Amino acid sequence: MRPHPHQPSGTHLLADLSGIAAEKLNRSGDIESLLRGAARAAGAQVLHSHFHSFGEGQGVTGVVLLAESHISIHTWPEFGFAAADVFMCGAAQPQLALDIIDAALQPQTRRLHAVQRAAAEEAPARR
Repeated sequence: MRPHPHQPSGTHLLADLSGIAAEKLNRSGDIESLLRGAARAAGAQVLHSHFHSFGEGQGVTGVVLLAESHISIHTWPEFGFAAADVFMCGAAQPQLALDIIDAALQPQTRRLHAVQRAAAEEAPARR
C-alpha cells in the first residue's frame, strides 16, 4: 500500500458572514485573489480556481480547488452576505484561511459551523 501525502481527515468550516459592504462582494477578480491568497497563507496548494460573476451588483460564486480539498464562496451583495466553505486536510490550516477572508470582508456578524471529517478507518467506532 502506498503512503498518501494527504490523509482524508481534516477540518471543514462553514461560515455565514453578514453585514458586509456590498462593494466587497461583487468583484469576481478581487474575491478570487482573496481566496487564492487565503489558501496559500493556510499552507494549502492551489490547483485551480473558477469564479463567476452574475453581473453588476449580483454577486459572485467561486471555488478554489486545493490538493488538500477546497475553498468556495457565494456572495449576495444586495444582502451584504457571503457563505464561505473551507475544507482542508493534512497540515493545512483552514481556520487561518477563514481568518484572512474574515479580515478582508469585515462582516458585522459571523456564524461558524466546524466539522471534523475522517475516513471510517481513521474515525473512532461509534456505539
